[in-house]
Amino acid sequence: MSAPLRGIRVLETATLFAGPLAATHLGDFGADVLKIEHPTKPDAARGHGASKDGVGLWWKTIGRNKRMATLDLSQPEGQDVLLELAERADVLIENFRPGTLERWNLATDRLLACNPGLVLARVTAFGQFGPYSARPGFGSLAEAMSGFAAVTGQPDGPPTLPPFGLADGITALATAFAIMTALRERDRTGRGQVIDMAIIEPMLSMLGGQVTVYDQLGTVAPRLGNRSANNAPRNTYRSRDGAWLAVSTSSQNIAERVMRLVGRDEVIGEPWFATGGGRAAHADELDAAVGGWIAERDASDVLAAFERAQAAIAPVYDASGIVTDPQFAALGTISTVSDADLGPVKMQNVLFRLSETPGRIRWTGRAHGADTDAVLAELGRTAEEIDKLRAAQVI
Repeated sequence: MSAPLRGIRVLETATLFAGPLAATHLGDFGADVLKIEHPTKPDAARGHGASKDGVGLWWKTIGRNKRMATLDLSQPEGQDVLLELAERADVLIENFRPGTLERWNLATDRLLACNPGLVLARVTAFGQFGPYSARPGFGSLAEAMSGFAAVTGQPDGPPTLPPFGLADGITALATAFAIMTALRERDRTGRGQVIDMAIIEPMLSMLGGQVTVYDQLGTVAPRLGNRSANNAPRNTYRSRDGAWLAVSTSSQNIAERVMRLVGRDEVIGEPWFATGGGRAAHADELDAAVGGWIAERDASDVLAAFERAQAAIAPVYDASGIVTDPQFAALGTISTVSDADLGPVKMQNVLFRLSETPGRIRWTGRAHGADTDAVLAELGRTAEEIDKLRAAQVI
């Protein structure tokens, strides 16, 4: 089967997470992604997180389906090579601070002059302009500024940041979507364009109507722990055998099924039970009923009872539960891929399933500069010219 993005050439000059992960999503569906790294200062994501025998494990996922080349973009010779690559590319993804490409004589007007059809995705913490644009920033700052941290955590606890790159991951999805939108427009006009992606913005778009509520009512959302202001019961509850289970009742009929299951039919007739907000105002009572019922039973019995009642529940998994769950197995959510360093390695599969042109993991994250010579040879560089570039530390 043909990959849907086959023939799309992507240059990735980004580091760490949001930009590189956007390129990973494109590569998963067949785009030819060429990652450019500095010759002596590779992407810090290579060493981020856990490792085995000195091999970064997350890198195997975020670096998958990409060719790897090195290039010092601060040197004129490196800039010339990048322009040659950009002439042949459809997309360039970069996440340098605003002004860096311009300082390297690689301003957007020069890139678009060499390739008017180029889609240039610029991913930064705060955007290309404004009072914060020159500041350094990471996803954690976006999680703070977006309002996410303010509503996350226990009511009597501090604002809480996630222990992983949530804002970067959301920005990666937004960037991939923006790129495909710009490519669709190029199909009509033949012209590329610049995407200004600020990490502080996609995260904000995920947080529902908080800004509108504040604008219209002057109120801000409080921290509610695992509860919701919009429905109840909605929480995590511990079973008799120590497992944590998550229950959600976003719809009225599910809320009614849960309360019948736990033996509290009488609350269904209460006027306040008829709306999500009304149930949320009585969360203490509903949580006590559901939590008490679950606490008297083992997790397997609770899950089976909820399934029979057609009520919504799920186990709270860590990685050990994910890799053994039959639903994830049926979907192929976890894929086992052969890796040159680690042998068979499990990782998350591609994001979604297409019936006719599915994506796939062709290879895992490769070594720093593994494809530099091959890429330069494709540009017509001779072995002698490549040796000179290496001697000058351009590659």
